[in-house]
Formats: sequence, structure tokens, C-alpha cells
Amino acid sequence: MTLTATRPEPATSISPTRRQLWLRSRWFLLFAVLLLLVGLLVAGLGGSPQYPPLDPRSPDRDGARAVVHLLENQGLTTRTVDTEEALAAALAEPGSTVVLPEPDLLSLTQLRRLAQVRRGSDSRLVLISPEAPSLSVFAPGITVATTPGGIPKSAGSTGVPAECRLPEAVLAGHAELGGLLYQPGADDTGCYPRSGGYPLVRHTDPGFRELVVLGSGRLLSNERLAEDGNAALGLGLLGSHRQLVWYLPDYTAPASGAPARAQRTLTDYIPEGWSWAGLQLALAAMLAAFWRGRRLGPVVTENLPAVVRASETTEGRARLYQRARARGRAADALRQATRHRLAPVLGVPLTAGEADPVALCAAVADRCGHNAAEVHELLYGTPPTDDAALVRFIDALDALERQVRQP
Repeated sequence: MTLTATRPEPATSISPTRRQLWLRSRWFLLFAVLLLLVGLLVAGLGGSPQYPPLDPRSPDRDGARAVVHLLENQGLTTRTVDTEEALAAALAEPGSTVVLPEPDLLSLTQLRRLAQVRRGSDSRLVLISPEAPSLSVFAPGITVATTPGGIPKSAGSTGVPAECRLPEAVLAGHAELGGLLYQPGADDTGCYPRSGGYPLVRHTDPGFRELVVLGSGRLLSNERLAEDGNAALGLGLLGSHRQLVWYLPDYTAPASGAPARAQRTLTDYIPEGWSWAGLQLALAAMLAAFWRGRRLGPVVTENLPAVVRASETTEGRARLYQRARARGRAADALRQATRHRLAPVLGVPLTAGEADPVALCAAVADRCGHNAAEVHELLYGTPPTDDAALVRFIDALDALERQVRQP
């Protein structure tokens, strides 16, 4: 046998080029960049400070930065404290005004400890929106006004005359007062009467220590400070002493003596907005998958980018079968091809793409003189168990086909 050497054909690569990769992925990259920019924008917006109402640092509509700024321009010293110890020290200082917004958010134990602090002389404590527990600790003579059914009275903030002798109220005149209403004690002064109660009450003890109760701090807010006599009343109530101390506690922290909160996990430090961003990203990914999935249509036959020899295709397919150890599939493919080649030679018709097994085996046995059962086992039998059996099976098929074609 003479072997003839053939020149190998130049290989043709079917891998996509850089340009093709760019054209395919540019829209996905653009979409990813847009999502990143939106995420950064959301993170930047979400990182802005959030202030509670009547925070002296807040420029928001419900903040109190404007009144504090006016007091500083008049030469007052202002500062904020955020701990119970610092608040107690501020209460003990003489000549100071201490503002305690929503004192009932503190525990009753904390309120009692603060009430036991010996307040400095010539000082003023301003309680904003205190309820019965705070009043019972700081000013037992002042009570919350109630309806005959025992429900606390409240009124909307609106402009009303002072109708009292409190110097700050007389100077301010008409001002917006509302919120909770109170009943003053025998020696207390109630101002701006509303519905049988007073939204402003002043109590003074023999040591010239004043307690001012405000039903609402709305008149001190940036939004309402310029209305009516709100600015004059706010500056008078908060600026009567040389320094102003504003209590800004962390109401979410456990009170002293309370059990500590559980240790925070990594997810606790993730901003709330990122969970919504993650949900939006998941939804976008699902929509993109649905969009791309709908583009898959029926299979389209296309010409190969390069001509491949039949022997190379056969070898490649055989290697795939060998790598997958698919001896049964390989044997079935060889049997089917052999049957399709033998049936026309023997005159056995192909019905629905396949010859009748009994007729085909009988025709092969008559042509070659073999046993029909042996022919049936070869053409329709069990698959080989190993590679050696597969090779013997292929040789047997080749021998049978040659005998049929050349009896």
C-alpha cells in the first residue's frame, strides 16, 4: 500500500474577533455603566444627613437652625449635648437655658435622675411637648389638660394673643401656639389660652430657676419662625440667658441599665437604598434574559465558514463518542447506517426511514448463508461493553456488508 502525503489546508478560525466581541457586548457594557452611575447617585443622595425635627443643626423646614443662628448673632453661646451626663452638667450650670425636646422619649428612670440634679441658679429649662410622665417629674403642679373623658387636649398651631404677663409673650404679642394644652399650677403663668388650656406655661421656684412648657415647637421651626410674633417669642424664651444648651440624644440607643442590643451583622451596615437597588438589578437581569431569550428563533441552516473533509468530521465525531464513552450511541449510528445501505441492495423497502427488521435479517441470511438470529443480533443487538468489543463489532459489520455486496 502506498501512502500519499497531502498538504494540510490552512486552518480557518471561527473564534470571534475583537471587533465582533465589541459589537456584541457594547450595549451590555453601556447598560452596566448606567446602572453603576445610578447606584452611585442613589448612594450619594442617601448619604445626606437626616435630622430629627427641631434639630438646631438642621436647615430643613422643620429644623431649628434659624433661631439658633439669630441667637448666636446676638452673642449667645450655643452648644448641643447628646448624653445624659452632659445634660445633667448643663442643668447644673447657672445662667443657662436648656432645651429638652420630647422628654417623654427618655425612660422614667432617666427623667427621675435628671430631676434630682440641682439646677443652677438663674437658669431656665424648656420642655417641648412634654406629657404627663415628664410633667409629674419636673413640674408636678402642671398637668395636661384633658376632656371630660380623660383624653389629652390638643390644638392646631394658629396665631393667638398672649393674654398673660410673661414678658417674652407680652413683647411677642400675637404668635402661633398649639400642640398639647396644659393646666398651670397655682403659682404658674399660662399664656395663649386655647380651648380651656394653655400651650405655654411658665413655672418659677424660689431659686429663680424657671421651667417653660411648650405644647409644640412649631413656632421655633425654620418654616414658621418669620410668621406673626414667633421669632420674638422664640428668641425671648431661648435667649434670656448667656448660653443655650440643646439636648440631642440618640433615642435609639438603650437606656442606662437596659440590656445591650445584639451585635450588629454585616447586613446592618448596608444602607436601605441598596436593598431596593439590588431588587431593581435582579428585575433588570430577568427582563434582559427574557429579551434575549425571545430573540432565539428556529434553527437556520448556514454554510460552514470552511470546508471540512468528511474524514475529519468522522474522526471528530468518533473522538467525541470516545471521550463520552458513548459506545452504545456509536454502535447504534453504525448499525443504522449499515441497515440503510443494505436494504436497497437486498430490495427491502424502507418504511418511515427504517426497514422491517424481520425482512431485512431474512434477506441478509439468504444472501450470505448465515443464521437469521445471528444477523439480527449484529444489526439490532445489544451495544458493545468496551472498546475492544466495539472494534470487533465494527469489523463484523464491515465483513457482513462486503458479503452482501459480493456474495
